[in-house]
Amino acid sequence: MEENVIVVKSKAFALRIIRLYQNLQKEHEFTLSKQMLRSGTSVGANVKEAIRAYSRADFFSKMNIALKEASETEYWLELLFESGYITNETAYKSIYHDCQEIISILVSIIKTRENNKDVNTQQMV
Repeated sequence: MEENVIVVKSKAFALRIIRLYQNLQKEHEFTLSKQMLRSGTSVGANVKEAIRAYSRADFFSKMNIALKEASETEYWLELLFESGYITNETAYKSIYHDCQEIISILVSIIKTRENNKDVNTQQMV
């Protein structure tokens, strides 16, 4: 079975977040990086849960949580970069772009709720 785009991208993003966290921990151990790790890995976990949702409402609830976690991660990335903890601008822009792409995909999926009220959840992603 072929994986869908949001599942693949959110998992790859979580792996990038884990590596970034590991690199930050080598130099600094602090709460911001832990918050980024928690929210950044939560995106994919909620997407995965949504795929196995027991109802349409459950599907959209999990996708909305994933979107909130992605937005939170975007904020932590901004803070880490602007405060100087993330110093590689190219790496920052790359992971930040990935985060914004995931947010865009999730927004698009969630908007289908208003447009396709009779579509089953497996067709949503």
